Order: sequence, then C-alpha cells, then structure tokens
Amino acid sequence: MVEFLLGNEAVALGAIDAGIRGAFSYPGTPATEIMEFVRQHDEHDGSIVARWSANEKVAYEEAMGMSFVGQRSLVSMKHVGLNVAADPFMSSALTGALGALVLAVSDDPGMHSSQNEQDTRFYADFARLPMFEPSNQQECYEMTREAFELSERFGLPVVIRLVMRISHSRGIVQRGPSNPSRRGDLGRGNPCDWTLLPPNARRRSLRLHELQSELLDYSHRSRFNKLRLQGPRGVIACGVSHNYVCEALGQHFTHSLLKLCTYPVPINLIWRLVDHCEEILVVEEGYPLVESKLTGLLGLPGKAIHGRCDGALPPDGELTVDLLRKALGLCASPSGMLPEAVAPRPPCLCQGCPHCDTFKVITDAAGTGGEPYYFSDIGCYTLGAYPPHNAIHACVDMGASIGMALGASRAGAHPVIATIGDSTFTHSGMAPLLQAAHENANMTVVIMDNSGIAMTGGQDIFITGDAFIPLLRGLGVDARHIGLIDPIQKEHGRNVELLRKEIAYHGLSVVLACRPCIHLKRRAAQTPTTHDSAVTSTL
Repeated sequence: MVEFLLGNEAVALGAIDAGIRGAFSYPGTPATEIMEFVRQHDEHDGSIVARWSANEKVAYEEAMGMSFVGQRSLVSMKHVGLNVAADPFMSSALTGALGALVLAVSDDPGMHSSQNEQDTRFYADFARLPMFEPSNQQECYEMTREAFELSERFGLPVVIRLVMRISHSRGIVQRGPSNPSRRGDLGRGNPCDWTLLPPNARRRSLRLHELQSELLDYSHRSRFNKLRLQGPRGVIACGVSHNYVCEALGQHFTHSLLKLCTYPVPINLIWRLVDHCEEILVVEEGYPLVESKLTGLLGLPGKAIHGRCDGALPPDGELTVDLLRKALGLCASPSGMLPEAVAPRPPCLCQGCPHCDTFKVITDAAGTGGEPYYFSDIGCYTLGAYPPHNAIHACVDMGASIGMALGASRAGAHPVIATIGDSTFTHSGMAPLLQAAHENANMTVVIMDNSGIAMTGGQDIFITGDAFIPLLRGLGVDARHIGLIDPIQKEHGRNVELLRKEIAYHGLSVVLACRPCIHLKRRAAQTPTTHDSAVTSTL
C-alpha cells in the first residue's frame, strides 16, 4: 500500500505497524502530527492507548511504564520538550527497555516555532543510545519500524531524530505488513534493573558501556548508512542534508559520499572516507556533532575538514542548496537569485483572540502603578511581545514566567506580572506557583485560559474555567486574591479595576482570564460532538 504522508505521519504509521500498545506526547511544533495521526487511527481501531500527557516528562515516564510491562510504546515531542523529559530519558539508558521504547523528537533548525535550535543528536550521544536520522518520508517509516526491533534486540530505548523540513513535508511511503499488537502479553521488568539504587545503577551503567561496541557494529552494518568512494573530495551528509547535497551536486557528481543516518557515528565508514579523500565537507542540519568528532581538538594532519566549525557553512540556521553549492565551490542556483515576492512581517494574534483583550487589561491596569515588569511564557500569547500590545519583557521556556517573576519580586521589583496559558500552567507552572504561594510573593499571575492548547491546534487540556479555583487554593493561593475575568471589551473597565486592585496588593494574587479560543468556539459550533473527539489538529 502506498500513502502520501508527512514525515511525522510516516513515523506514526511505522509505530502503528510495529504493533505499539501506547503513544504518549505533549503538543509541540514541529512534532505534533505524530500523536495526532496515532489518535486518529485509535479512533477507528481502539487497540492503541493514545493520550496527551501533562508534559513531556510525564509522557516519557508513561512510555517507560508501558515498556516495564512488556508492551511497545512510542513517545514523541519537540526538541525543547526533551529538556523537560531529560531526567527519565537519561535514566532509561540504564533501566533499559523490556517492551520496545522509541522516542521520536523533531528539531527546529532556523527556529521557525521555537526558542532555540538545539540538536537532539547530542542528547542521544550523551545518553549513549542508538539513533536514526531519516532523510525522507520512506526512511521515517522504515527506521521507525526498525527502531522497535532494535530496542528489543539491545534492551534499550532508541531515538529517531527528525527536523522540521522532514516532519512537515510530504512524500510517498510504501507501507509494509503490520505486526499484531501484543497487548495481552503483559510481562514485568526486573526490579533489580529498574530500581536505580546506586548498586543497581552502577551495574546497569557498566552494561550500557559494554553494549557500545555492539551498537557501533550495528551502525557500521546499517543499511541506512551508505558509502560511495569516487573522487578525492568527499562529503559526509547527515540525515536530511543528504537531499541538499544531492541537489547541489546533481545526479552525476564525482565526489565521494557518506550518507549517515544511523548512530553511534560509524567510525569505520568515516575512516574509509578519510583515507580515500584529501578534503571532506561535513554537512549536518543542526550542530556540528560529526564534524567535531572528526576533527577533535587538533584536526587530521594532511586532511582538510570543512563544515560549520571552520565557516564553510554558517554556524547556525537551516541549510539550503545554495549554501551547499557555495561550500562546494559551485555557483548559486538560479532560484537563489529571485527576490522575495512578499515583504516579511511578524505574526500576530488572531482577530477576536481573547488574549488581545487580556493584554489590554494588563497594560491599562499596570500602567498606573510604576514601570511594570512583564514575564510571559510559551504559547500563542507570546505574540503579545509585539505591537500593539508590548506586554512581554521576557519569555524563556515553559513555566518560566512564574519562576522569573518570583525571582524579580525577591529583588524588590514591582509591579511584577506573569502571564501563562492554561496548558502551560499545568505543564510546568504549578511548582513555581506553589513556592510563590508559600512565600506570599509580591507578584500577580494572570492565567490566560482559552480552553485548549491553541498554538498547536487546540488539543485537550486537563483543567479550565472554574475548575482552576480549587487547584489554586490547593496550591496555597489565598482565595481572597483569586480573581476571575471575562476578557471582552464591554467588561474592560471592570476587569482593569479588578486587576489593578490585585496588583496593588502586597502579596501573591492570581487572576484567571477565561474565554475560549475563537477557533475552538467555531469548531465546537460546527461539530456536534464531545470536546475530546472534536480536537483533530494538522497544524
């Protein structure tokens, strides 16, 4: 069967055909469609547990739990989500996997929808775990299926590293026969392997070290790593960059080429290329992992190694065919000479977005109380940093708004206002609010509740509206300083008065700004079904 799929969808289909019992994720572009595809399949089949998790750490731990009882599981997230899941991820290299555990991560070179462009390959290398890096949609499917087999063969989690251009482009995928799910065959992991007390952890760390030679041998033999020796000039092309190299050089190029898609880095293949070539260009979408390993501290005497480190390619940002042509000493392609048809412009909040009214309330209420300090968070409301709102001074990572506001208040800053979305709050905002409530910190938190994870397509949230109030009280927030506003224009005066009063209070106050995202309201009006089944994003 042939299908035309996004790279994310190809990964999801590969996991489904590998017989997964569960899929776990937290929404984050450019990885969201992996889970969306599994959920859509589960709606018709019902054999897979596919649920959004509170955050990426929880998602990874749910997948580990499924692995412990002998079932195959997929966990997916964007690159910065792996920072949140890093604790269980690093430890899972020691616990290992009973049922296959595959982690799919989509990186964002060029930072199209992210606050950095970190390279997940370094995480896999750090954890000493095997990894695949597909260069097209067919490889997304095939590598995912092989990753499940590899996970159970070595008893380790396996990583699949995507990038935005693979995740969000479509290609033809030839589907193979599926494996039956083993949902009824529950097992049990060895407590001596999964309970990481120091004696157990030391023993499991030694096992991981001893497996490295076998993992390296697998990488040398992998059908996805391909070496072609021709001329004295060589190229190492990692993952999606193989496409750029082939397009830049054309079909009849005379360079030697190593296509590298399976990790750990296959040392023997690289040595063969180095022995054959006088000059090598290392092409990586992301950070210079392979180039740094190849050159080390002192380089290779008698060999010219080029890439991001020596300036042949830019140190950051996405690769392009023209960048590759320049690095290879070729002229730019004609398409690279075309001017932009449309002048770039910053994104903005949607017309009718409740956050527009909320930001207007905040700026009007805070403007009379001195020079305000605005700390915000990750979500579509981050666009409040742009005119006409200008209501964000800092946005760093999920949940940082409350923690940074707490730090600023401790330094004596006032007024200090943190804005955070409903899902971001339950993701990682509750812990810093617990601390702020314990100290009754002099700050105001505005929870911007639009009833969904709007930035990634409106996925389900765990709590909304009045249900927040007992949660906030349970975290220690004084009930007298929990406010609720409806951010609409006709209530603007009352909302400003309420928020101004809470800002003036010398202590912690929390204001809930509750109004559904306009797109979720439209969807609910058009689709007569439950909120859970109505959420089907392709953003």
